[in-house]
Amino acid sequence: MEFCDECGSMMKAGEGEDHWVCTACGFEKGRNEQEEAAMVTTQGQEASEIIDVSDAEDKGLPTTTVHCPECGNDSAYWYMQQIRSADESETRFFVCTECEHKWREDDH
Repeated sequence: MEFCDECGSMMKAGEGEDHWVCTACGFEKGRNEQEEAAMVTTQGQEASEIIDVSDAEDKGLPTTTVHCPECGNDSAYWYMQQIRSADESETRFFVCTECEHKWREDDH
C-alpha cells in the first residue's frame, strides 16, 4: 500500500502497474520494487507468528482481592469499561481467577 505525497490518500497501481496513482488527486509516482519487497503485508505473515494468549493464566489483566459471589474465591482479574454516558463513571468488571465467573460493580 502506498499513500500520496500530495494529499495523503491511498494510491493504487496504475496501468501496467509500473507506477502509483492517487485515487483522490491523480498524483503519480514510480514504483520501487526493492522498497515494496521489504514491506510487511498481511498476506506475507505466517500463521505461526500469531500467538494465542486467550488461555494464558494471567489474561494480561491486573488482579485484586475481592470475594467471588459464585465460588467464594478471594482473587479476581479486573478491568474498567465505559458503558454508560460519558458524564457517568466507568463500570468495574471482575473475573474470578478460580471459576472465571464474571460480575460487575457500578458506582452509585
